[in-house]
Amino acid sequence: MSLRHFEPPDSRSRSGDFPSGNSLPLGDVVYHLRRRRSCAHDESARHAHDQEDPLNKLKLAIGSAVLSLLASCATAPEPAPQPQPPSLPVPPPAQRQVTPAPAPAPVAAPKRCDATATFQKDETFPFDRYALTEAAKARLDRDVIGKLADCASVEAVVVEGHADRIGSQQYNQKLSERRADSVKTYLVGKGADRSGIETIGMGKTVPAKFCPDSKKRSELIACLAPNRRAIVSIKGPGR
Repeated sequence: MSLRHFEPPDSRSRSGDFPSGNSLPLGDVVYHLRRRRSCAHDESARHAHDQEDPLNKLKLAIGSAVLSLLASCATAPEPAPQPQPPSLPVPPPAQRQVTPAPAPAPVAAPKRCDATATFQKDETFPFDRYALTEAAKARLDRDVIGKLADCASVEAVVVEGHADRIGSQQYNQKLSERRADSVKTYLVGKGADRSGIETIGMGKTVPAKFCPDSKKRSELIACLAPNRRAIVSIKGPGR
């Protein structure tokens, strides 16, 4: 096997291919193999760079757009608040129509048989007497006995006897008591309950008429006749 003189790679031409001919020194073979591998790597790198370059451009474009958007959001002023529409007055709640309850029927006042009978004119007692006149008896029958019949029950029957001012206080007090007793006796005789009748002698303390002392005695006695009276009061519920 014949060997040629080895020349360094830098003194040969580098076309990227093996030289022509069948005889090739071992050093050249190694050199060309390394050269071919280096060129293939560079070509692959350029090819990969060419493939990645559009993707990198897209990433850069998206990143720039996001940064621009963030910058605009950070610097843009907040929109002014929209004015609120004027609030309308709230209408008052509709008043509920309340039908008033019907007024209760008026309660009728209970009936009463209250009455008062006062002797007048010829019903009065004669001077210094306590006997009843016929007119007095008729008045008692009408206004006392008749009224007692209208009472469901008798609460009270009060008889007052009165006298004029002629005579002493003691005498007229006793005379007024006898006049009241005369009325009571008559009422009991007509059916009234004795225990329910009260008698009071008023004497001359409650005159019904005043007469001057300048009158003659007979005229004075006649003038003072209204004071010689009896008053009967009845109280009780009616039927």
